[in-house]
Amino acid sequence: MSTPVQQLFNLEGRTALVTGGSRGLGLQIAESLGEAGAKILLSSRKAADLEEAAAHLQDKGIDARWVAADASQPEDARRVVDDAMSRLGHIDILVNNAGATWGAPAEDHPLEAWDKVMNLNIRSLFVFSQLVGRASMIPRQSGRIINVASIAGLGGNPPEMQTIAYNTSKAAVINFTRTLAGEWGRHGITVNAIAPGFFPSKMTKGLLEKLGAEKMAAHAPLRRLGDDDDLKGVALLFASAAGKHITGQTLAVDGGVSALTGG
Repeated sequence: MSTPVQQLFNLEGRTALVTGGSRGLGLQIAESLGEAGAKILLSSRKAADLEEAAAHLQDKGIDARWVAADASQPEDARRVVDDAMSRLGHIDILVNNAGATWGAPAEDHPLEAWDKVMNLNIRSLFVFSQLVGRASMIPRQSGRIINVASIAGLGGNPPEMQTIAYNTSKAAVINFTRTLAGEWGRHGITVNAIAPGFFPSKMTKGLLEKLGAEKMAAHAPLRRLGDDDDLKGVALLFASAAGKHITGQTLAVDGGVSALTGG
């Protein structure tokens, strides 16, 4: 017998840890999972932002709490996972969203900036996934890992977008997703990635001002940028029973940009 579709997308009784969850895309994903019934633990560096984000979710009736930490530091990641296990009991869903970018020509890109981007955008995904896998998902033989990649990881850039470290890190996220999915499928763990296109956010603000939001929107077949709802559906699909037979996949949510470039 098939399962009613409302039940497939129901996350009641589930728990979710969302890194980089205090604003932007991370908060949108947290909102989606919480509205479907999951308990949420947000993490990012700034306590004030987290407090505001948790209050926003709580105003929507979502069970949300937070812990401040630097996702690029393994010691902080361990503390976050320990805190999540203590406060939630287990971790059903891990959303690896914390990330950073750096704009500079490749010939002048500082090595320390390269390391900063790589440590946060890809090493932290490995660290958090390993910690959560060991602590909760592998012992329970169940779990959902959602990595936030980018369409920047699907190809190169036009000359005016000088983000070589960011693009490289997001390409690594995509293959990390495939590889971990292959290894952990036997544990009942799915691993998938979302590749957003251009969404207005603190990270993209400078680039959108430089290139023009209307110009960037015009590159997409749908002729618009992403909004506050556009990641909710795919996040819920990957996190819920509706997506239980999907793993190792990267879904672009970009208004069709990657369809034109072959990404």
